[in-house]
Amino acid sequence: MPDNNAFTGVFPVYENQFKVKVSNSYVNIADMESFSPSFDNGVEEWTPMDTEGWIKRLMTAKGITLSVSGKRNVGDSGNDHIAGLAFKNGREAQADIQWTFPDGTTVEFEDAVINVTALGAGDSTAVGPLEFDIQSNGKPTITPAV
Repeated sequence: MPDNNAFTGVFPVYENQFKVKVSNSYVNIADMESFSPSFDNGVEEWTPMDTEGWIKRLMTAKGITLSVSGKRNVGDSGNDHIAGLAFKNGREAQADIQWTFPDGTTVEFEDAVINVTALGAGDSTAVGPLEFDIQSNGKPTITPAV
């Protein structure tokens, strides 16, 4: 990753890194190939008399879902941890996740809901997938790059 103080310009997507907390330390999740963030925003709307029909709005809620896809890598502790959540429910389907941006900014999701959506299936000649959604569960901790 680049020197945080000198980071400018465009970057390859692989410089984003995702880690899951396993046994009280963050570890990489091996063989992930792509991710897509989507923000779920709650916007309250109202139309007071004095705006002549124009709507006023205020953002009142936020959530984020990170859809991650890659390959199932048996024996990698991060990959195994995520895959192991496929058959869990309730709080057992949660994990602490850390997303590091290319500039060094980190976003930590405590008790994120891990929704495993694909696990090891596909064509007979394909490499088994591991696909999952990381769904925020409360406000994440955002630490700007230094």
